[in-house]
Amino acid sequence: MYSVNKTVKSASKAPVSKSGARTAETEERTRDRVLRGVLNHGPVSAANLGELLNLTPAAVRRHLDALEKAHMIEVASLKHLSAGAGRPARRYVIAPEGHERLGNDYLDIARDALKMLRDTVGEQALEAFASARAAEMEARYRPVVEAAGDSVEARAQALAEAMSRDGFVATANRTAPPAGRPVPAGTNFLASIQLCQGHCPVRDLAEDFTVFCDQETGIISDLLGVDVRRLSTMAGGAHVCTTHVPLVRDKERPDTDAS
Repeated sequence: MYSVNKTVKSASKAPVSKSGARTAETEERTRDRVLRGVLNHGPVSAANLGELLNLTPAAVRRHLDALEKAHMIEVASLKHLSAGAGRPARRYVIAPEGHERLGNDYLDIARDALKMLRDTVGEQALEAFASARAAEMEARYRPVVEAAGDSVEARAQALAEAMSRDGFVATANRTAPPAGRPVPAGTNFLASIQLCQGHCPVRDLAEDFTVFCDQETGIISDLLGVDVRRLSTMAGGAHVCTTHVPLVRDKERPDTDAS
Protein backbone atom coordinates (compact mmCIF):
# COMPACT_ATOMS: atom_id res chain seq x y z
CA MET A 1 0.00 0.00 0.00
CA TYR A 2 2.84 2.36 0.82
CA SER A 3 4.58 1.77 -2.49
CA VAL A 4 1.36 2.37 -4.42
CA ASN A 5 0.66 5.63 -2.63
CA LYS A 6 4.25 6.72 -3.15
CA THR A 7 4.00 5.98 -6.83
CA VAL A 8 0.74 7.94 -7.16
CA LYS A 9 2.18 10.84 -5.21
CA SER A 10 5.30 10.89 -7.36
CA ALA A 11 3.25 10.72 -10.52
CA SER A 12 1.07 13.62 -9.40
CA LYS A 13 4.17 15.75 -8.97
CA ALA A 14 5.77 14.75 -12.26
CA PRO A 15 6.24 17.73 -14.60
CA VAL A 16 3.83 16.39 -17.20
CA SER A 17 3.12 19.80 -18.65
CA LYS A 18 6.82 20.58 -19.04
CA SER A 19 7.45 17.23 -20.67
CA GLY A 20 4.50 17.81 -22.96
CA ALA A 21 5.79 21.25 -23.80
CA ARG A 22 9.22 19.85 -24.61
CA THR A 23 7.66 17.18 -26.80
CA ALA A 24 5.54 19.75 -28.63
CA GLU A 25 8.57 21.98 -29.11
CA THR A 26 10.59 19.07 -30.50
CA GLU A 27 7.76 18.17 -32.86
CA GLU A 28 7.53 21.78 -34.04
CA ARG A 29 11.26 21.98 -34.68
CA THR A 30 11.21 18.71 -36.59
CA ARG A 31 8.24 19.91 -38.62
CA ASP A 32 10.11 23.08 -39.50
CA ARG A 33 13.07 20.93 -40.59
CA VAL A 34 10.77 18.92 -42.83
CA LEU A 35 9.27 22.10 -44.27
CA ARG A 36 12.69 23.55 -45.00
CA GLY A 37 13.78 20.19 -46.40
CA VAL A 38 10.94 20.33 -48.91
CA LEU A 39 11.95 23.90 -49.74
CA ASN A 40 15.58 22.99 -50.32
CA HIS A 41 15.13 19.64 -52.06
CA GLY A 42 11.66 19.70 -53.57
CA PRO A 43 10.18 18.14 -55.53
CA VAL A 44 11.19 15.41 -53.11
CA SER A 45 9.67 12.09 -52.06
CA ALA A 46 9.01 11.10 -48.45
CA ALA A 47 11.63 8.37 -48.66
CA ASN A 48 14.34 10.66 -49.97
CA LEU A 49 13.47 13.39 -47.50
CA GLY A 50 13.66 10.92 -44.62
CA GLU A 51 17.16 9.90 -45.70
CA LEU A 52 18.28 13.51 -46.07
CA LEU A 53 16.97 14.52 -42.64
CA ASN A 54 17.79 11.23 -40.90
CA LEU A 55 14.15 10.65 -39.96
CA THR A 56 12.26 7.38 -39.85
CA PRO A 57 9.70 6.79 -42.63
CA ALA A 58 6.87 6.99 -40.09
CA ALA A 59 8.12 10.30 -38.68
CA VAL A 60 8.66 12.01 -42.01
CA ARG A 61 5.27 10.91 -43.32
CA ARG A 62 3.55 12.13 -40.15
CA HIS A 63 5.05 15.58 -40.57
CA LEU A 64 4.42 15.65 -44.32
CA ASP A 65 0.77 14.78 -43.75
CA ALA A 66 0.42 17.53 -41.13
CA LEU A 67 2.10 20.10 -43.38
CA GLU A 68 -0.06 19.11 -46.33
CA LYS A 69 -3.24 19.43 -44.24
CA ALA A 70 -2.05 22.88 -43.13
CA HIS A 71 -1.53 23.79 -46.81
CA MET A 72 2.17 24.44 -46.20
CA ILE A 73 3.23 21.89 -48.82
CA GLU A 74 1.54 20.23 -51.76
CA VAL A 75 2.10 17.29 -54.09
CA ALA A 76 3.78 18.25 -57.34
CA SER A 77 2.29 17.04 -60.59
CA LEU A 78 5.15 15.07 -62.16
CA LYS A 79 3.63 12.50 -64.44
CA HIS A 80 6.95 11.54 -65.95
CA LEU A 81 8.18 10.26 -62.59
CA SER A 82 6.93 6.95 -61.26
CA ALA A 83 7.45 4.65 -58.34
CA GLY A 84 7.02 0.98 -59.07
CA ALA A 85 4.69 -0.43 -61.69
CA GLY A 86 3.41 2.73 -63.30
CA ARG A 87 2.27 4.32 -60.08
CA PRO A 88 2.86 8.10 -60.02
CA ALA A 89 5.44 9.15 -57.46
CA ARG A 90 4.43 11.65 -54.79
CA ARG A 91 6.89 14.51 -54.81
CA TYR A 92 6.37 17.35 -52.36
CA VAL A 93 6.94 21.05 -52.98
CA ILE A 94 6.32 24.21 -50.94
CA ALA A 95 2.81 25.70 -51.19
CA PRO A 96 2.21 29.49 -51.16
CA GLU A 97 1.33 29.39 -47.44
CA GLY A 98 4.63 27.64 -46.78
CA HIS A 99 6.52 30.41 -48.54
CA GLU A 100 4.73 32.94 -46.33
CA ARG A 101 5.70 31.05 -43.18
CA LEU A 102 9.31 30.84 -44.29
CA GLY A 103 9.31 34.46 -45.42
CA ASN A 104 9.74 35.99 -41.97
CA ASP A 105 13.45 36.44 -42.71
CA TYR A 106 12.50 39.11 -45.22
CA LEU A 107 10.54 40.95 -42.53
CA ASP A 108 13.59 40.95 -40.28
CA ILE A 109 15.74 42.24 -43.14
CA ALA A 110 13.23 45.01 -43.92
CA ARG A 111 13.05 46.02 -40.26
CA ASP A 112 16.84 46.09 -39.95
CA ALA A 113 17.16 48.11 -43.15
CA LEU A 114 14.66 50.72 -41.96
CA LYS A 115 16.39 50.98 -38.59
CA MET A 116 19.73 51.50 -40.31
CA LEU A 117 18.19 54.12 -42.62
CA ARG A 118 16.81 56.01 -39.62
CA ASP A 119 19.95 55.70 -37.51
CA THR A 120 22.48 56.60 -40.20
CA VAL A 121 20.60 59.17 -42.30
CA GLY A 122 17.98 60.41 -39.90
CA GLU A 123 14.28 60.34 -39.13
CA GLN A 124 13.57 62.46 -42.20
CA ALA A 125 14.90 59.70 -44.45
CA LEU A 126 12.47 57.21 -42.94
CA GLU A 127 9.63 59.70 -43.39
CA ALA A 128 10.65 60.23 -47.03
CA PHE A 129 10.57 56.48 -47.64
CA ALA A 130 7.11 56.12 -46.08
CA SER A 131 5.92 59.21 -47.95
CA ALA A 132 7.04 57.76 -51.27
CA ARG A 133 5.10 54.56 -50.57
CA ALA A 134 2.02 56.58 -49.61
CA ALA A 135 2.32 58.72 -52.77
CA GLU A 136 2.32 55.58 -54.89
CA MET A 137 -0.83 54.37 -53.15
CA GLU A 138 -2.53 57.74 -53.61
CA ALA A 139 -1.69 57.84 -57.32
CA ARG A 140 -3.13 54.34 -57.75
CA TYR A 141 -6.38 55.06 -55.92
CA ARG A 142 -7.09 58.66 -56.99
CA PRO A 143 -8.61 57.88 -60.42
CA VAL A 144 -11.02 55.40 -58.80
CA VAL A 145 -12.00 57.83 -56.03
CA GLU A 146 -12.36 60.80 -58.39
CA ALA A 147 -14.64 58.75 -60.63
CA ALA A 148 -17.04 58.29 -57.70
CA GLY A 149 -17.92 62.01 -57.73
CA ASP A 150 -18.02 64.63 -54.98
CA SER A 151 -19.95 62.66 -52.36
CA VAL A 152 -17.70 61.79 -49.42
CA GLU A 153 -19.68 58.61 -48.84
CA ALA A 154 -19.36 57.47 -52.46
CA ARG A 155 -15.66 58.27 -52.48
CA ALA A 156 -15.12 56.33 -49.24
CA GLN A 157 -16.93 53.34 -50.67
CA ALA A 158 -14.86 53.49 -53.87
CA LEU A 159 -11.66 53.74 -51.83
CA ALA A 160 -12.66 50.74 -49.68
CA GLU A 161 -13.35 48.65 -52.78
CA ALA A 162 -10.04 49.65 -54.37
CA MET A 163 -8.12 48.85 -51.18
CA SER A 164 -9.87 45.49 -50.91
CA ARG A 165 -8.68 44.60 -54.39
CA ASP A 166 -5.16 45.19 -53.07
CA GLY A 167 -5.75 42.85 -50.14
CA PHE A 168 -6.61 45.36 -47.39
CA VAL A 169 -10.05 43.75 -46.79
CA ALA A 170 -11.58 47.21 -46.41
CA THR A 171 -15.17 48.27 -45.72
CA ALA A 172 -16.87 51.67 -45.49
CA ASN A 173 -19.92 51.69 -43.22
CA ARG A 174 -22.06 54.69 -42.37
CA THR A 175 -22.65 55.48 -38.70
CA ALA A 176 -25.65 57.40 -37.35
CA PRO A 177 -25.47 60.25 -34.81
CA PRO A 178 -25.60 59.07 -31.18
CA ALA A 179 -29.13 58.56 -29.87
CA GLY A 180 -30.46 61.57 -27.98
CA ARG A 181 -27.83 63.98 -29.29
CA PRO A 182 -29.37 67.13 -30.81
CA VAL A 183 -28.74 67.64 -34.52
CA PRO A 184 -29.22 71.07 -36.14
CA ALA A 185 -32.25 71.18 -38.41
CA GLY A 186 -31.55 70.34 -42.03
CA THR A 187 -28.04 68.98 -41.41
CA ASN A 188 -26.43 65.57 -41.12
CA PHE A 189 -22.93 66.67 -40.21
CA LEU A 190 -22.76 64.31 -37.24
CA ALA A 191 -23.14 61.30 -39.54
CA SER A 192 -19.89 59.68 -40.56
CA ILE A 193 -18.22 56.73 -42.23
CA GLN A 194 -16.00 54.20 -40.51
CA LEU A 195 -13.40 53.01 -42.99
CA CYS A 196 -12.11 49.68 -41.66
CA GLN A 197 -9.17 47.62 -42.90
CA GLY A 198 -9.03 43.98 -41.87
CA HIS A 199 -5.52 43.38 -43.22
CA CYS A 200 -2.37 45.48 -43.36
CA PRO A 201 0.62 44.29 -45.43
CA VAL A 202 3.05 46.38 -43.36
CA ARG A 203 1.50 45.73 -39.94
CA ASP A 204 4.63 44.21 -38.42
CA LEU A 205 6.82 47.05 -39.69
CA ALA A 206 4.30 49.68 -38.57
CA GLU A 207 4.58 48.38 -35.01
CA ASP A 208 8.10 49.82 -34.95
CA PHE A 209 7.63 52.60 -37.50
CA THR A 210 4.30 54.38 -36.95
CA VAL A 211 5.12 56.77 -39.79
CA PHE A 212 3.57 54.21 -42.15
CA CYS A 213 0.22 54.57 -40.35
CA ASP A 214 0.54 58.37 -40.29
CA GLN A 215 1.24 58.56 -44.03
CA GLU A 216 -1.62 56.20 -44.86
CA THR A 217 -4.01 58.29 -42.77
CA GLY A 218 -2.84 61.35 -44.67
CA ILE A 219 -3.59 59.91 -48.10
CA ILE A 220 -7.06 58.77 -46.96
CA SER A 221 -7.76 62.34 -45.89
CA ASP A 222 -6.43 63.78 -49.16
CA LEU A 223 -8.38 61.33 -51.32
CA LEU A 224 -11.69 61.88 -49.51
CA GLY A 225 -11.23 65.63 -49.06
CA VAL A 226 -12.08 65.65 -45.36
CA ASP A 227 -10.17 65.73 -42.09
CA VAL A 228 -10.15 62.07 -40.98
CA ARG A 229 -9.08 60.56 -37.66
CA ARG A 230 -7.55 57.16 -36.99
CA LEU A 231 -9.45 55.46 -34.16
CA SER A 232 -7.42 52.24 -34.05
CA THR A 233 -4.65 50.42 -35.87
CA MET A 234 -3.53 46.81 -36.05
CA ALA A 235 0.01 48.01 -35.42
CA GLY A 236 -1.28 49.38 -32.12
CA GLY A 237 -2.83 46.05 -31.14
CA ALA A 238 -6.36 46.38 -32.55
CA HIS A 239 -8.00 43.72 -34.70
CA VAL A 240 -8.67 46.21 -37.50
CA CYS A 241 -7.52 49.65 -38.60
CA THR A 242 -10.46 52.03 -38.20
CA THR A 243 -10.59 55.54 -39.67
CA HIS A 244 -13.35 58.02 -38.79
CA VAL A 245 -14.52 59.89 -41.89
CA PRO A 246 -16.96 62.81 -41.45
CA LEU A 247 -19.53 62.95 -44.24
CA VAL A 248 -19.63 66.75 -44.47
CA ARG A 249 -16.63 68.92 -45.29
CA ASP A 250 -15.70 71.75 -42.94
CA LYS A 251 -16.96 74.44 -45.31
CA GLU A 252 -20.35 72.70 -45.47
CA ARG A 253 -20.85 72.53 -41.70
CA PRO A 254 -23.35 74.98 -40.19
CA ASP A 255 -22.08 77.69 -37.91
CA THR A 256 -23.65 76.44 -34.69
CA ASP A 257 -22.09 79.30 -32.72
CA ALA A 258 -23.83 81.99 -34.77
CA SER A 259 -26.54 83.89 -32.92
